[in-house]
Amino acid sequence: MHSGWRAFSGAPGMMTIPVEKGKEAGAAAVAAAAAVSGCLRDGVMASAGGTYRLRCSLVGHELDVRGLSCSLFPTGSFVSVSRDRTARLWAPDSPSRGFTEVHCMSGHSNFVSCVCVIPPSELYPHGLIATGGNDSNICIFALDNSTPLYVLKGHKNTVCSLSSGKFGTLLSGSWDTTAKVWLNDKCMMTLQGHTAAVWAVKILPEQGLMLTGSADKTIKLWKAGRCESTFTGHEDCVRGLAVLSETEFLSCANDASIRRWQISGECLQVYYGHTNYIYCISVFPQSRDFVTTGEDRSLRIWRKGECTQTVRLPAQSIWCCCVLDNGDIVVGASDGIIRVFTESLERTASLEEIQAFENELSQATIDPKTGDLGDINADELPGREHLDEPGTRDGQTRLIKDDGKVEAYQWSISEGRWMKIGDVVGSSGATQQTSGKVLFEGKEYDYVFTIDVNEGGPSYKLPYNISDDPWLTAYNFLQKNDLNPMFLDQVAKFIIDNTKGQTLGPTNTVFSDPFTGGGRYVPGSSSGSNEGPAADPFTGTGRYVPGSASDPAAPQSGADPLTGTAAYKLAATKAENIYFPKKEAVTFDQANPIQILGKLKELNRSAPEEQQLTEDDLGLLEKMLSITCNTSLEAPTAQQLQTLWKAINWPNDIVFPALDILRLSIRHPNVNESFCSEKDGMQFTSHLIKFLNPGGKQANQMLALRIFCNCFIHPVGQKLMMSQGDLIMSQAIELKMSSSKNIHVALATLALNYAVCLHKTSNIEGKAQCLSLISTVIEVVQDPEAVFRLLVALGTLISGDSNAVQLAKSLGVDSQIKKYSSVSEPAKVNECCRFVLNLL
Repeated sequence: MHSGWRAFSGAPGMMTIPVEKGKEAGAAAVAAAAAVSGCLRDGVMASAGGTYRLRCSLVGHELDVRGLSCSLFPTGSFVSVSRDRTARLWAPDSPSRGFTEVHCMSGHSNFVSCVCVIPPSELYPHGLIATGGNDSNICIFALDNSTPLYVLKGHKNTVCSLSSGKFGTLLSGSWDTTAKVWLNDKCMMTLQGHTAAVWAVKILPEQGLMLTGSADKTIKLWKAGRCESTFTGHEDCVRGLAVLSETEFLSCANDASIRRWQISGECLQVYYGHTNYIYCISVFPQSRDFVTTGEDRSLRIWRKGECTQTVRLPAQSIWCCCVLDNGDIVVGASDGIIRVFTESLERTASLEEIQAFENELSQATIDPKTGDLGDINADELPGREHLDEPGTRDGQTRLIKDDGKVEAYQWSISEGRWMKIGDVVGSSGATQQTSGKVLFEGKEYDYVFTIDVNEGGPSYKLPYNISDDPWLTAYNFLQKNDLNPMFLDQVAKFIIDNTKGQTLGPTNTVFSDPFTGGGRYVPGSSSGSNEGPAADPFTGTGRYVPGSASDPAAPQSGADPLTGTAAYKLAATKAENIYFPKKEAVTFDQANPIQILGKLKELNRSAPEEQQLTEDDLGLLEKMLSITCNTSLEAPTAQQLQTLWKAINWPNDIVFPALDILRLSIRHPNVNESFCSEKDGMQFTSHLIKFLNPGGKQANQMLALRIFCNCFIHPVGQKLMMSQGDLIMSQAIELKMSSSKNIHVALATLALNYAVCLHKTSNIEGKAQCLSLISTVIEVVQDPEAVFRLLVALGTLISGDSNAVQLAKSLGVDSQIKKYSSVSEPAKVNECCRFVLNLL
């Protein structure tokens, strides 16, 4: 063996140690939590609505049913997806109580994990079906075709959640910690901010608002692609989201709790009842009532904030649920069977079907460590005579000992009898080896091994689930950590030796979650919780202040730099769009060189001695300013450029006149090419971005924005601005709350110049980011000139691009700008807004 590796074989000095499994919390704590909301440990409160009974059981999938979604066509239908790599469309029989599989779709190379239905469009009047899978892809199906119309690629790991919105928008969440916004077959934007897998996504009714829930235990609210707020409170991975209204939503998590939130950030209520992971939550149509499913073998129905019915199922993991328009509830489970429950007596299953379901339920086995049965001492349990006494509430659970076996029964008010829900296994107090889980990088695993390399060298973590291939896991581990592949056999053998007897097969009772590796949740076993306009001193009457009324570079009331002095007046009499699409970049050109140089010389005396400019340096800058302001054919010298770079590195409180010289000089092709070249462009951009810090000086912020705007005037600068667009726009948007109208105008102009460049391309992700900038800024600015430039930017960006138009609609931009269509002055705002609305 190579000397750099510690032995894997168990010889003296072996340093590879399995991490201790998560410890189980006492059932008493769970019961106390459950009692808080009136959903007791041994049962539930009396039903406030009708009682749900079995309608039908649907067999078709060969493995776990992982996702469900109501379908718009045929009426009353739904779609299911499974680990068997298929999606299936089920339509109600008439007049039968059941459903028929009318369509089977396949296209994924691995198990399918989530599904949603995309609303109808002119092209697809019955809507589309979107499925996400473990192959990192999203397949889009038409209802009449078994193969995908197209496949969306972009995520780098399992796609585990999908949600659709207006205008065909699709939101996806993935194990790669990102969410993505899609329109048709293109990714419009990527939402980045979570530090672990994104397990739940939802598009809210208000256009542009989106929710993501993550294994980092947080929920994030996004507006136009930007994170507006982060919700904390869950103590474990967030698994599901459901919308109650435009202002409220629900979440469920691996901490066995459900939370009701306002989008403002306040948690309004916490509901307890489940005793294990809650995987899915779904809301009744036109109601605030909801249903949940989880790892405790149950479907739970919640009315007016209380658990009013618990329906047990003969499978350990109840992965998913959805509520049909008629109020019937569909659930999918780890046994591959879909079951539908109904309040309607007309749709209730036959006595034979109900008896078959009860028999299946009674033959199930229950592990007390994973359910809600509490600590069990078999010797103290009563016998069958205990069932002679009627229950006190629907869903109440009672345990008896019969012929040496422990059996669990649940009281049914509608039937007036105790129904057997399974045999309790492991009730002697023994603990299953795999009952605990280890959290690593936001996912649960059966094991996380520590591998030490060399004496005193680094340690590496090797996570492993019993459902994984040990050889593939070993290979990926070596690749990820850039370790010698010659150790493949030894690493794989080590995994096998240390997980002996732990395999996953068709008859396995572990029911490992293929998303998380987690099989069963014990509340309390989760590791930890989340830890969770300066004044310019150089001002005064008659003095040079960048961007002030006396600054010639500030927007002037005479000439409109976008349309010309009289252009928008002419538009008042002619219904002609003269505003967009804008073809050329807008720049900040006007200045008073004498005042700028005077301020530079004055502040030079305040500069640190090692940064002070000599008289020769000042002369070089004066000459450079003359060249760049007077359309001279003369090119600035290398010495002049070096002196300017030295000046713009002055301390923040005195650098603004140097930045103003740069603003004017960058318009010269030679200066533009020098500062924006491939060699120096990154350093130049990074330096300017520092001035965009929201806590910095407003003069510096404004001038940095203007410099970026002026870079667009030449191809080299334009190329740099586009390559760094993500970074520049992300930082610039932080200045939206500035109190300076000149900063708002510069920010709007930056958006406009990006729109001008993007208009010529099919870069939909770039357009999405620019739309996000426009949408975010136009919501807060009030200066008419800034609003006007943003409207021109919006019109330019979406002109001639139907995808961009749809994305703008989905972000709610049309509702944002409608108020400007009634503005009387200046007229150009009103007119431009109307032209943009015509596009939308």
